[in-house]
Amino acid sequence: MTRHAFFDNAKFILIFLVVFGHLIQSYIEDFYMVSILYKVIYTFHMPAFILISGFFAKGFKEPGYIKKLSMKLLLPYFIFQLLYSVYYYFLLDRSTLVTDPFNPQWSLWFLISLFFWNLMLFLYTKWKPLVALTIACGVALLVGYVDWIGNYLSLSRTFVFFPFFLLGYYMDKRHFEKCWSWKPRIAALMIMITVTAFFIIFPDLNEKWLLGSKAYVELGAFGLEGMLNRLFLFGISLIMCYSFFSFVPTGKTFFTNLGRNTLYVYLLHGFFVRTFRVSEIKDEVQTVENLVWIILISIFLTWFLSTKIVTAIFQPFIELKIRRFKEFMVTGKEKIIFFITPKHPHSKNKDL
Repeated sequence: MTRHAFFDNAKFILIFLVVFGHLIQSYIEDFYMVSILYKVIYTFHMPAFILISGFFAKGFKEPGYIKKLSMKLLLPYFIFQLLYSVYYYFLLDRSTLVTDPFNPQWSLWFLISLFFWNLMLFLYTKWKPLVALTIACGVALLVGYVDWIGNYLSLSRTFVFFPFFLLGYYMDKRHFEKCWSWKPRIAALMIMITVTAFFIIFPDLNEKWLLGSKAYVELGAFGLEGMLNRLFLFGISLIMCYSFFSFVPTGKTFFTNLGRNTLYVYLLHGFFVRTFRVSEIKDEVQTVENLVWIILISIFLTWFLSTKIVTAIFQPFIELKIRRFKEFMVTGKEKIIFFITPKHPHSKNKDL
């Protein structure tokens, strides 16, 4: 229970940070401290998510694994690629409907990259872990020199973030347990303070470096500068992942079970975030104090999209199943029957 609770807790907190990061992205140009907070979050929230995904990919050689993975990732990808394309067409009043299936809409890149990362394990696990990680990091650094690489098939992010996925694959429970005591947590706190101070001292660092989706030339880096910048940020992301895992609760919490539904939050929150970005509500947030509401909205949105009713409604679109909907309907009927059925007159509990 402790092991599973830890990962579910981590996933819930990380998906909250995904939602929160997407909401505050609209304000990074206007508020200095929001820009710093945005960069700090982006140093670890997706790398940590990817690392956990790699940790749970150990069964990739099992019969039927790739087929199940295709059903879990590729089918929802194509379904939501179409849904988002149509939604953006009406929301942004575009003149033409953009439906390129190989150019992921916004956050959908993670699904297609996650599929490719699992496939890449078949090649990289043929080598010793140190050799495989070295090659993966080398490819991630060199791919930045390919000018045409970018969002198409999520190729850039696939290669850039694969080292974190591969590292997670090689990790076991003991590696996480090492950061679950007070000494590592003190070190983690100091790391977070130091990284935050770094971004305060160097505020001009382009946050797009943390997205992994751009070639070096697009980020204004030439020669060795691009490779060294990415290598430096890899190091920051790695120690920030360690710091984050140090503070994740290891026991069951009130949000542990919700951490099992992060895919629903990830796929659905984009409809709300995009609507928020073009709404008048976004323009009414004029001070940093008002951003407290953004935190509350992010918490509510993460919770709401993780609830049984939402997962029951959208399971047919995401998992192509109706099991949760049936369970929800049965549970609902049981509750209704419980409340409307009169108690037996001779029941011992009639006075309760």
